[in-house]
Amino acid sequence: MLCSFVTWAQVPEAKENNQHNFTDLMYRQGSAYRTASGKPGPEYWQNSADYNIAVSLDDKTHNISGNIEIEYTNNSPEDLNFIWLYLEQNRFTEDSRGTLTTPMKGNRYNGDVEGGYSVSNFSAKANGVTSNKYLVNDTRMQVFFDKPIKANGGKATVKMNFSYKIPVEGMDRMGRLDVEQGTIYALAQWFPKVAVFDDVLGWNTDPYLGAGEFYVDYGNYDYKITAPYNHTVIGSGVLQNPKDVLTKTQLKRWKKAQESDETVYIIKPEEVGKKSSRVKNKGTLTWHFKMDNTRDVAFASSPAFIWDAAKMNLSKDNTGLAQSVYPKESDGQEAWSRSTEYTKKSIEFYSENYFEYPYVNAINVAAEVGGMEYPGVSFCSWKSKGSSLWGVTDHEFGHNWFPMIVGSNERRFAWMDEGFNTFINHYSTLAFNDGEYPSRVGSVRILKSYLTSENREGIDNYPDVTNLRNLGYTAYYKPAAGLIMLREYILGEERFDYAFKSYIKTWAYKHPQPSDFFNHMENATGEDLAWFWKSWFYGTDNIDIAVKGVEKEENGFLIKIEKVAEIPMPVKLLVKMEDGSSKLIDLPVEIWQRGDTWEHFMATDGEIKSVEFDPQKKVSDIDGMNDRWEKK
Repeated sequence: MLCSFVTWAQVPEAKENNQHNFTDLMYRQGSAYRTASGKPGPEYWQNSADYNIAVSLDDKTHNISGNIEIEYTNNSPEDLNFIWLYLEQNRFTEDSRGTLTTPMKGNRYNGDVEGGYSVSNFSAKANGVTSNKYLVNDTRMQVFFDKPIKANGGKATVKMNFSYKIPVEGMDRMGRLDVEQGTIYALAQWFPKVAVFDDVLGWNTDPYLGAGEFYVDYGNYDYKITAPYNHTVIGSGVLQNPKDVLTKTQLKRWKKAQESDETVYIIKPEEVGKKSSRVKNKGTLTWHFKMDNTRDVAFASSPAFIWDAAKMNLSKDNTGLAQSVYPKESDGQEAWSRSTEYTKKSIEFYSENYFEYPYVNAINVAAEVGGMEYPGVSFCSWKSKGSSLWGVTDHEFGHNWFPMIVGSNERRFAWMDEGFNTFINHYSTLAFNDGEYPSRVGSVRILKSYLTSENREGIDNYPDVTNLRNLGYTAYYKPAAGLIMLREYILGEERFDYAFKSYIKTWAYKHPQPSDFFNHMENATGEDLAWFWKSWFYGTDNIDIAVKGVEKEENGFLIKIEKVAEIPMPVKLLVKMEDGSSKLIDLPVEIWQRGDTWEHFMATDGEIKSVEFDPQKKVSDIDGMNDRWEKK
């Protein structure tokens, strides 16, 4: 190439441009563990833990006590001298970090302070040598080995007995509810659990404070719950001994429900508390459950449960069982009598449109919990009715895809589970009974009041740092609105859907980071989206595209637009002509690389009547007043 040179005196002043909007926001190069194309690398590894648990529930003292055996497999490339466990019931003590960081006036994540683990008969074995050394710090337990767990497949076994008092207020995730016919126990975070050791941070040991949820490895669970004889117990996974705990009538109904698209009672409202609804009338019963390749399990137990169920159609070859348990206070066609219908429709929608539901059962539990999700089990408010019950049921079961199947780190990146889930909830709600209930998430411009607030925060804030008044926006609505804009405005449905489904399939039962999602979406759509990730998901910048004017030129018109706020956007303009015709102009985001103004020439012999940016209102633009120019 021939180059020419000029003297310095001839060089004009440097002009600023918007390149900073388009450069990458983080280190996103590939490695042997995670590729630049957003897939697990050839040497990607993930550790696992298998659990064998047996506990007893005492409904007089409200205590859980029992034992656990954990078999841990170290697939990492390094030997491990210790592992970390979470003892999350230690949150419910007077001096826990969670208690001490809860505001004096309280918040959603209030918790009792009379709980906490008692641990005994502890042992940890690796390479044939047993250690009894451990250290408890708040909600974490460090387990030491006399000989390290070998890399690339080495195994260790940890055993202990444990007990604690079940809280009434369990931070809106678990706890106890007294109703007329007994207590409902919703049990989650109910056993010692191994923390994640990964290729990004090593040990992930962020304490359990409140808003931050969970990050857990996958494994197989075999667990037994011994409860009072008059309790009905449901749990994640598959009940192994139905003939031991259900009456012949209940077994018959249970089998009928597996073939029925309509809801079938297993325990009818008028049967609750009757001797005829029990297999025995004194002592205790042990309910045995198993669940494979899951990151957690939860259960509920109560003498007050009405129980119904219906078949879920998961694919051409597979079915499952949607179930609901609730007290008589929650009964009724405007309330929990439709819970199984909601559960069934929600699971079927996500199975058909995103990734087949991998579990046999989906059980909705009425409890003193606003809404909380676990694999195959959801706890939802016993007071919810109508659209509220649909919304919370759909949301909590949507979490089986994010983060139960796609195992992101909820404690740090709430938007990767709450935001993604809120996004898919929008489409399931539109589809449910042809729109029986409305979805407000799709109206992305309703975010304006938050986006223009002086107190707004970025999606990237960790949930425990975020002001709780903002958490609904940073974790749920703003990331969901971002995905809706990507799908319906920036990329189009076909490109987005292919990439999003590919992301789910690629990272199913694995641990993606934000950069893995960004890289995967870009590679699958063929689009550099750094300008969108860095501005919408990181920081507090806004979108404001203005139509500044129209000037008559020879053979056409010059349409002038401006990027008033910080975030660049592709520009869709609806041009209406005086003769009644119209034209849609679609300008790429790259028009903003050199500056904040752009002029587009439209060749026409006619007269322009109006020009409008984003006519379908698919963009969270903060100033709709400057979207439109109209001929005076």
